[in-house]
Amino acid sequence: MIDYTGLNLWEVQEMDLDVYLFMVREAFIYYTSRTKEGREYLENCWRMTQTKPDREALRAKLKNKRGATGGKQDH
Repeated sequence: MIDYTGLNLWEVQEMDLDVYLFMVREAFIYYTSRTKEGREYLENCWRMTQTKPDREALRAKLKNKRGATGGKQDH
């Protein structure tokens, strides 16, 4: 985190806990997002936290699937 913020060790030690934890989180996201595998990991983490469906994306996917089968649904 020292590299990310540019602060020295003494300045980091003087941070409030909530600011410190926020900076650690931001540094982790920044350094993880620098690689393809890291970005994939972060996307999966975000996806796992979602509790509501993305209805627009589901409708678009269903529409594309129906278009590929000639508009007929398989029952």
